[in-house]
Amino acid sequence: MPIIDQPFKKQKKNREPAYANTFYPGSGNSLKNQLAELFKKAKGKVSEKGLRVIISPHAGYVFSGKVAASAFNQIPENINYEKVFILASSHQFRFRGAAVYDSGNYVTPLGEIEVDNMLAGELLKTDKVFCRNDDAHLYEHSLEVQLPFLQYKLKNKFLLVPLIIGTNNSADCEKIAKVLEKWFTPENLFVISTDFSHYPSYDDAVKNDLITADAICLNKPKELLKTLDKNEKKSIRQLATSLCGWTSVLTLLYLTENREVDYFKVDYQNSGDSDIYGDKSRVVGYWAIAAYDRETVFSISREEQKELLTKARKAISHFVKTGEKPGCESPYSNGILLQKTGVFVSIYIEDELRGCIGNFKSDQILNDLVQNVAVSAACDYRFDNPDPGELEKMKLEISVLSPLKKIDNIEEIVLGKHGIYIRKDMNSGTFLPQVATKTGWNRNEFLGYCARDKAGLGWDGWKDAEIFIYEAFVFKE
Repeated sequence: MPIIDQPFKKQKKNREPAYANTFYPGSGNSLKNQLAELFKKAKGKVSEKGLRVIISPHAGYVFSGKVAASAFNQIPENINYEKVFILASSHQFRFRGAAVYDSGNYVTPLGEIEVDNMLAGELLKTDKVFCRNDDAHLYEHSLEVQLPFLQYKLKNKFLLVPLIIGTNNSADCEKIAKVLEKWFTPENLFVISTDFSHYPSYDDAVKNDLITADAICLNKPKELLKTLDKNEKKSIRQLATSLCGWTSVLTLLYLTENREVDYFKVDYQNSGDSDIYGDKSRVVGYWAIAAYDRETVFSISREEQKELLTKARKAISHFVKTGEKPGCESPYSNGILLQKTGVFVSIYIEDELRGCIGNFKSDQILNDLVQNVAVSAACDYRFDNPDPGELEKMKLEISVLSPLKKIDNIEEIVLGKHGIYIRKDMNSGTFLPQVATKTGWNRNEFLGYCARDKAGLGWDGWKDAEIFIYEAFVFKE
């Protein structure tokens, strides 16, 4: 793969379709007909919140078209996006950073799509991580194949920002995301192009692709990199890559990591599912994934967070120094501190967990419950309790809980968003939502560790137990 250090000379010309008649039909009518059939088979919307991102495959439509349609089917009817950013990782060239396109517009059999040349110029001036490399665009299929789906849904009423990522450096991906932050707004849509496993057997692809998709849905760049490394070390037969567009997905996660969004797995198939060409001995995997604005059950102001953290710290300090449980300070304000809701308090000293106690529901108001639970966390029998000399190093994390919701299907568990509570007879156990994020566990591991280590039911004990989910508003010092 050639290394390209210098950008190509700018030429004023449209980027014509290079993969019509190969990846998709070359005539407008045939293409419209195929898209209509694909959208008939597509999965519906998975959330009514604001759509921010879709992750879509980029193989020939006979292989991945239905999954791609499921991704683009998340776009609301009659919406008008100002700009659509498409991030696609180069399959042809390797070069530093990301290549913009400002030589003209993009064209497909469905017509011409206007490229935001002004924004492209701004990116070029902002950071050297962006370059001009027309060849990277001219010969890249993974961006082109997304366009007809957008045209079908949005009728060309948007400005296109096409970006081809040529780097294999995660630090460059982080830089690209940093620059793009200002445009990650509800008025714009981000489309990320990637396929999943390349060339393992059908069953190996299904398992490996689910692990990779779960890692993406954690919305943690480090967890994705860790998962891809683990997948590679498994020595899965014929596996060439777990995620061919990993740099585009990684850039996305750097962009969304600290934002209030939730990722949802929408649809999955691999090339072995193709009716005509399906070969199950050697497949490529395809996931449709979408990110939506997070649906918040409740909110706690910064002033209320500070008040609860301060009172929890005072209660712990008093108990650790005197051995006596202090009385509860009255709330300084109204609002959620007067409500009755569940809460967990976690104590960390030099990043090591030293106590974690909570309650799902109580007759106490939140103001009082936090102070009482904080003292209980300071004498959690499972840990070495903090002593007076460690109080200055102590960091607190408080998780205010939503009501429990019983589920019948574990697919309802969204890793990183939901905590789980497993109950059978007299045995029970819970993991807070942030446990899945911190450990990088997939859904089965999340359930298995909770059932075995928290509820004492054994690894598969969750399978015949009651399972509840809840959300948490988490804040810390």
